[in-house]
Amino acid sequence: TLSGDDPEGVFPAVLGHEGGGIVVEAGEGVTSVRPGDHVIPLYTAECGQCKFCRSGKTNLCSAVRATQGKGLMPDGTTRFSYKGAPVYHYMGTSTFSEYTVVAEVSLAKINPAAPLEKVCLLGCGVTTGLGAVHKTAKVKAGDSVAVFGLGGIGLAVIQGAVQAKAGRILAIDINPDKFELATAMGATDCINPKDHDRPIQDVIVE
Repeated sequence: TLSGDDPEGVFPAVLGHEGGGIVVEAGEGVTSVRPGDHVIPLYTAECGQCKFCRSGKTNLCSAVRATQGKGLMPDGTTRFSYKGAPVYHYMGTSTFSEYTVVAEVSLAKINPAAPLEKVCLLGCGVTTGLGAVHKTAKVKAGDSVAVFGLGGIGLAVIQGAVQAKAGRILAIDINPDKFELATAMGATDCINPKDHDRPIQDVIVE
């Protein structure tokens, strides 16, 4: 952040961490993608070689984290500049621009028929929601799931709960306009905390 409270906040930077795009150029030694490929940038990339990647805990990749939090490419440099001054990368993706430069490990090739304006959500929101269900909470068939907040991630949690065959999926939000879509996505109950004068956890238990 500009305040400096976030140790990974490096400015000036090209922000953005969700996106979809088409490879325009590939650097020397790049083999997994080539110009014309459709891709999703990955802000939690993995080097495949550090102890975390070798143990399967790829989200903790120490090699990528060593430079990404400093706004740099894995080789310790930035590919952006303005009037000769460095401009830094953001989360290894910098998607708030027409063109960006990312490391090879920070790209996932996708089906070219997939619409970029939709698959961009797979870069964070959808995978965060699905991962919360399948990887973190490990929801099983018949479980009850409470989802607080029905934005993009919350709706992805609902999708994950449906995939896991949860018994009840409680969608909780103070904006009732979101309930129709939540129900369409698979929520079994919709709760607006403003409609109750008790703590919401008591309402959920009932």
